[in-house]
Amino acid sequence: MQVVPGTQEEFVPQMANYELIGGVSFKKGCYPGQEIVARTQYRGILKKRAVRVRSATPLAPGESVYSGAFGDQSAGLIANVAPSPEGGFEALVVAQLEAIAKGELHHGSLAGPPLAILSLPYPLP
Repeated sequence: MQVVPGTQEEFVPQMANYELIGGVSFKKGCYPGQEIVARTQYRGILKKRAVRVRSATPLAPGESVYSGAFGDQSAGLIANVAPSPEGGFEALVVAQLEAIAKGELHHGSLAGPPLAILSLPYPLP
């Protein structure tokens, strides 16, 4: 996942699934943000994860996604977007675990276009 101005300072590495693909070292020495990253890992307080979605309508990094589980409150943010080979767009969305489990995400508002949750090349815990 690439960090862009619309998502800067929005996620810790675990929300982007970095620890699942070996992108975070918990044995390395000090680095900026290490305390928060380690606390999130060892206390198990992660409430958001990245998922891959498909949309028929254009998306942009930093835009909100919504779920019935959260009403009018944003359930997450679009992190990255690319054209889909099948048409439309694919994106990485960092969303609340509860919204992901419900399997219902919408772009822009609860009444907005639905986002189909796609599989990742690795399992989510």
